[in-house]
Amino acid sequence: MTYRIFIDGGVGTTGLRVHERLESHPAANAVVLDDDLRKDSNARRAMMAESDITILCLPDDAARESAALADELGARVIDASSAHRTAEGWVYGFAELTDDAAGKIATAQRITNPGCYPTGFLALARPLMDAGLITADAKLVVPAVSGFSGGGKSLIGKHEAGGLPPHAAYGLAMAHKHIPEMIHYTGLHTKPIFMPSIGAFYAGMLVHLPLHAAQLSKSVTAADIREVLASHYEGAALVGLGAAQAGDPQTASLLLDAAEIVGRNDMELFVFANDDNSQFWLTARLDNLGKGASGAAVQNMNLALGLEPTTGLVA
Repeated sequence: MTYRIFIDGGVGTTGLRVHERLESHPAANAVVLDDDLRKDSNARRAMMAESDITILCLPDDAARESAALADELGARVIDASSAHRTAEGWVYGFAELTDDAAGKIATAQRITNPGCYPTGFLALARPLMDAGLITADAKLVVPAVSGFSGGGKSLIGKHEAGGLPPHAAYGLAMAHKHIPEMIHYTGLHTKPIFMPSIGAFYAGMLVHLPLHAAQLSKSVTAADIREVLASHYEGAALVGLGAAQAGDPQTASLLLDAAEIVGRNDMELFVFANDDNSQFWLTARLDNLGKGASGAAVQNMNLALGLEPTTGLVA
């Protein structure tokens, strides 16, 4: 059986990458509207009605409009925008985050794709919180760097025009739209200090979680933290520990390349520490366009259709 998947917003960065992944998918066929009909509500409504799932790859306001159309029809929808990430009635599409997440996604009518930065942050912080190592009172700092494709067509255009610096911090008003998502799915009482930046490379992302041992509820080693993460993601095909870790001989000279994972749909987690385990440096590495966007959308689509979650995806 081949499922019909409507990509609403198939001309943006995420939409194009979803379409690319579905071109080789063995059980799904992507459909899009012609350019002159992309903003036609009646055409979008008709396409939703004829499709098994609609994936919204739109700006937030347009995604809300399309979600309302889907509600009228009773159509199943996956929203890749940030419009519904903490909204009531939407299932959060991070399949590996909790034991019951994949099951909820499989039966959901409305699925909201996680943000790219929150995917990395939550992958590190949530297992430590579930294990009781970090409490809801923790005051966390989250530095991160992404390829410029995370800024969509505007930053891609800036790069092509030679207008991007080699590295730039942004979100300096400390009110980034991803912060509510980070709080919502951890239960933190205090907003983390989120420090995003972009580099002059197309894709790939490193999300860091530095921790002093004093911030943890008990004395642990880097190996203990690795075990918490390994246990949490045991059996997960698309989230796991990276090859380099604390204690490896090459760690002191290691260059952890954000772009090394580009084109893949998985996420690697790393735990580094100083010699006496008084400081820890946790990192999530993912493709912001893969596990951080279109790869996650296809994974959620697979779950919603009752397929293996990795169908059509390269780890």
